[in-house]
Amino acid sequence: CNINWLPPLLHPIANNYKTVVCPFIDVIDFNTFAYRAQDEGARAAAVAAEDLKHPSKPFDSPVMAGGLFAISTKWFWELGGYDPGLDIWGGEQYELSFKIWQCGGRMVDTGCSRIGHVYRKYAPFPNPGVGDFIGRNYRRVAEVWMDEYAEYIYNRRPHYKSIPAGDLTSQREIRERLHCKPFKWFMTNVAFDLPLRYPPVEPPSAASGEIRSAADASLCIDTRFKGGMQSFGLAKCIKGGGGLSGEQNFIFTFRKDIHPADRAFCFDVSQHAVKAPVILYQCHYQKGNQHWKINPNTGQLYHVASRLCLDSEPARLEIFMNSCNPARQTQLWKWGTTDAKQLERDWANN
Repeated sequence: CNINWLPPLLHPIANNYKTVVCPFIDVIDFNTFAYRAQDEGARAAAVAAEDLKHPSKPFDSPVMAGGLFAISTKWFWELGGYDPGLDIWGGEQYELSFKIWQCGGRMVDTGCSRIGHVYRKYAPFPNPGVGDFIGRNYRRVAEVWMDEYAEYIYNRRPHYKSIPAGDLTSQREIRERLHCKPFKWFMTNVAFDLPLRYPPVEPPSAASGEIRSAADASLCIDTRFKGGMQSFGLAKCIKGGGGLSGEQNFIFTFRKDIHPADRAFCFDVSQHAVKAPVILYQCHYQKGNQHWKINPNTGQLYHVASRLCLDSEPARLEIFMNSCNPARQTQLWKWGTTDAKQLERDWANN
């Protein structure tokens, strides 16, 4: 913990015992114990313009991370504590956050308290429960607290509906006893801007599938299941190109980023210079270095921040950034499927 980490957690609770306070959680490296700041309090929702003028003041937070927070013992037990039906981990941060807000409390983050956390690379303990315990936990939370919004979860994860949630009687009694508000109130008053960034039903992508080179139609962009901060290039297309394996199924999302269909690692360009590499980086949904456009007339992939286009050298299986030139075949790409009208609208809008 950093100097004076505790007073900023306690002060809001002293003013109102139904306030829960979360610190900023920094990272202690798993291997070296090196300490680094994770963020400066990325505010995803419930932040008024006035809040941004006073970054040192606590600000409303819809959902906690779960591991580090300060709460009055009185308020914790009035809320019924943690749901004892939740197994091991996963879901408790949502369950407690929803209870706090919907049952008359408030939750804030405070940047004046910073606490380091060692993130494990893997869970060192086996699951003593049966089957998908995380899915079971999420279903319990959804069934008790999310009302009709639970259907959005089941649309994304249909198998959750077949997982027994267990006895929910005591949890529903807590909600009734405390006269807790409906989840729609939470979405309208607390997390009102989250659906703009994380819509319950994600709009169809404007382009998806393979990204095939026009300079050599047997080659496709392939991220090969690489991790963050790693570059990638071209490989034989799996579909009709002789490639045997790889990661060649991509999505150009409504957020204007590009990532493998099954992973949230986005195409990222941090060096705004000719010959700069393209790397994979955890999708942050803030555009910036992950903001792309597809030229509907040429198929070029235009990187907005650098004003450069994705180029390639097929003989070396390399991709890189270059000055945009539609006459260069190596800058032209063909997606598996595209929505031409959506691409035209995207291209016309800044």
